[in-house]
Amino acid sequence: MPYSSHHSGEDSLTENQPRVQPSEQSQLDFELDFFGGILERSPDYVDVLRVMSNNLALKGRYAQGLAIDKRIVALRPHDPLAHYNLACSYALTKRAELSLITLRRAIELGYRDFRYMREDRDLDLIRNDPRFRQLLCEYENQEK
Repeated sequence: MPYSSHHSGEDSLTENQPRVQPSEQSQLDFELDFFGGILERSPDYVDVLRVMSNNLALKGRYAQGLAIDKRIVALRPHDPLAHYNLACSYALTKRAELSLITLRRAIELGYRDFRYMREDRDLDLIRNDPRFRQLLCEYENQEK
């Protein structure tokens, strides 16, 4: 199964779980080193960038994950999942305004997992913001 993203909703590693279990620590460090090596040779390998972003988020290294998510959006400017992940990274780095703007862009591009958006712990910073609820209601109503 291909590795989709740390914010995809369907295969989320973070949903209702602590970020990193102690037993996973060494595996996560191994993956960061391994995929980092691949990116040294192929810096625009989007699938590997997504894995790195996920792993950095799991390690709590949100600023580094944000940088990677920005890079993915630059490489895939019309990819709704890339924008959704960037919105999550903005929220994790306490940038509520940018998170809301980027989340709107993700939805405009076609991201539609509204149920997951309401539960995604990465969006905790903006979940109670009236603009978040308004945004979801606005697009959910278009779906009906």
